[in-house]
Amino acid sequence: MPTIGLLYPGHSAEDDYPALEVRLDSDLRLPLVHTSVGEDAHRVDALLDLGGAARLAEGARALVEAHSPDSVMWACTSGSFVFGWDGAHEQVAQLQEVTGLPTSSTSLAFVAACRALGLTRVSVAASYPQDVAEHFVAFLGAGGIEVTAMGSHGIVTAAEVGTLGEPEVEAIVRGADLSGGAQAVLVPDTAMHTLQWISSLERAAGVPVLTANQVTIWQGLNLLGEVPEIQDLGTLFTRSGD
Repeated sequence: MPTIGLLYPGHSAEDDYPALEVRLDSDLRLPLVHTSVGEDAHRVDALLDLGGAARLAEGARALVEAHSPDSVMWACTSGSFVFGWDGAHEQVAQLQEVTGLPTSSTSLAFVAACRALGLTRVSVAASYPQDVAEHFVAFLGAGGIEVTAMGSHGIVTAAEVGTLGEPEVEAIVRGADLSGGAQAVLVPDTAMHTLQWISSLERAAGVPVLTANQVTIWQGLNLLGEVPEIQDLGTLFTRSGD
């Protein structure tokens, strides 16, 4: 049974992960340690602080000591992509020095997942304010993924994102602009509950949907080798190994 250790900032949608553990009936362990948060704000300066090396190292040491994971994921999109392409890789490299384990982040997971599915053109449906969402678009571009359209919903705090229910999340996905030839919809923000709704989100979009909590788990498994097929977690978990 693989164990994917999660470093998760603050409190918003972390219950997505234990709920998935229950649904999978012990086929996967997803222990989680909360990293410290200065200010809960989808604002670039606050996010750079959120993803700072000292905060992550403190959480990583606690995670490894308490749970002995096989791989480690920094389960935060905005707290990784705001550092830029090179900065996100450096963030993970520093974190891996602390963990001594295969380590990645949610932003890097989005690019890896797109590549695994052969996706080159995507539409982004972001909860963030416009300026923060644009950093994600630039990050994807640096990874070779063209963003054909981007919708931002201006939600400033992770706590507020965590209150969104299935109808609100589905509306965000359904509102994604696919007119530019997007092959999938990307929904960043690990503060958003999505894991129990992936199948319905894909039906609403009519194309594959990649969400932050989904790609985080996928990448944690991908670091260890072949990702097993898991039903109800979307196209990523059924087609990425093709």
